[in-house]
Amino acid sequence: MRGLWAGLRGHVIVCVLIGCAAWTAPSSAQPFPSRPITLVVPFAAGGPTDTLARILSERIAAELHTTIVVENVAGASGSIAGARVARAAADGTTITIGHWGTHVLNGAIFKLPYDVIADFAPVATIAMGTQLIVGRKTLKPDNLKELIAWLKENPGKATAGTAGAGTGAHVAGVFFKARTGTDFQFVPYRGAGPAMIDLVAGQIDIMFDQASNSLPQYKNGAIKAFAVTSPTRLASAPDIPTVDEAGLSGLYISYWHGIWAPKNTPNDIVTKLNTAIVAALADPAVRQRFSELGQEIPPLVQQSPAALGAFQKAETEKWWPIVKAADIKSE
Repeated sequence: MRGLWAGLRGHVIVCVLIGCAAWTAPSSAQPFPSRPITLVVPFAAGGPTDTLARILSERIAAELHTTIVVENVAGASGSIAGARVARAAADGTTITIGHWGTHVLNGAIFKLPYDVIADFAPVATIAMGTQLIVGRKTLKPDNLKELIAWLKENPGKATAGTAGAGTGAHVAGVFFKARTGTDFQFVPYRGAGPAMIDLVAGQIDIMFDQASNSLPQYKNGAIKAFAVTSPTRLASAPDIPTVDEAGLSGLYISYWHGIWAPKNTPNDIVTKLNTAIVAALADPAVRQRFSELGQEIPPLVQQSPAALGAFQKAETEKWWPIVKAADIKSE
């Protein structure tokens, strides 16, 4: 009996320990998200990427029942923010919004302390945008052909604002120069928002800018718009001609946006983030605001993490050889 009791006592002790472990497990593995999420914007407040982030973050926060803090980390064409997120904890509490420039072009132009593909986990494609070729309101030309002629008449004198060396605006301007035989000076800013402020004020002459940044100013009559860099006109601004219609055929530039988390973020967390983002993108109010900014929300099949990863890879394979052949470098 004594031996039997000892065995039973040992069994009871083991069961108690297992029970204790099971009872304490939930407190050490809280469901995501258990604390606020930081959404890092790689440019200054007020710019096009920041605007999209703030429209979307409020709705995502409601879906996840948490707080989302938008953090602007500007500088070096978005690569400072990229490094910040690449080395963040892979727990879903730090994510970033980015685009064609930050997650494709930067890898070909800068010597980065991270890999634009390998060091991030794709979460969702959120918008497909385009660029506008715009100018200050007092600029003499009224259409793209006149603008090109004016630039040729004043070589090296005109100024084009960008969000920094190597950004989409800079790359677009370099291609525009090559295609048109024009020459002008680039003026780098810490973001497209500050550059637009100076364009409206007449301090710079032109910009190759994201539609989401330029459209509000164009609709207010504060700037001129010469063309949209896509094969079709914008539904929100049907009076602006395409580059084909304006006489510069084939100068297409898609300025898409996505959301990424640090690499090794668990799949279940990525799935929860994606589900919340997809729900936010389906919100009629969000869709309306995106449309007003010239942003097209991609079809549902293109909003998945796998779709963003595949698209980013395809864009990298397309643009890296072009950028390197044009010898576009950071300044």
